[in-house]
Amino acid sequence: MTHLAALGALDIVALLLIVGAWLALGWLIEHPHPHRPSVTVLVAQRRRDWMKVFVTREPRIFDSQILSSLRQGTSFFASTSIFAIGGVLALIGNTDPLRGVAAEVMVVETPALVWQVKLGLVTLFLVTAFLKFVWSNRVFGYCSVVMAAVPQDPDDPKAYPLAAQAGELNVRAAMNFNRGLRAMYFALGALAWLIGAWAMILATLVVAWTIWSREFASLPRRILLGEIV
Repeated sequence: MTHLAALGALDIVALLLIVGAWLALGWLIEHPHPHRPSVTVLVAQRRRDWMKVFVTREPRIFDSQILSSLRQGTSFFASTSIFAIGGVLALIGNTDPLRGVAAEVMVVETPALVWQVKLGLVTLFLVTAFLKFVWSNRVFGYCSVVMAAVPQDPDDPKAYPLAAQAGELNVRAAMNFNRGLRAMYFALGALAWLIGAWAMILATLVVAWTIWSREFASLPRRILLGEIV
């Protein structure tokens, strides 16, 4: 506990800020004001529209190719998260390289436990990202199974209900994928804590602005709203 005393009040503020920004942004993006939808919400509706069109599309190879590419994306990021987690855990187990660099630029020596706590925050975000990517991949798999169960005949009474189920599974898979991406963004912001509390506060603001602007003030959003054709 005496080593943790090296974490000052500003460090606690920075920690609360980054966790709060992560949770608040996630809620805002997934539950936006009806008159100001996020890109995530707009694309979710297009996913539902896709499944409606899927019922009457012949052949359905195009749809399977799209779903396959989405699953490949989740697999790629899940693998990337694992490599990143391994690298951070290696540093937690041996903080000497960090302490050596810090000794050249800092007057006060930082205890190893403090470095481990700071790296632990990065690991938390990376593990969250990994779990979200894996679950997203699994749900995309569920979606593909339900899509395969949609009857070829559009007049079949099961066709559109099953397509609607596939659409909702598609939306949930994408939502978890986006959560994983946000966690990776904040993992990068958390790395700034190694420099200091002010660095992480600044990094948190930059990450939060980047995510917010891409969801609520980006060109793709204007395109989805039909403002740009």
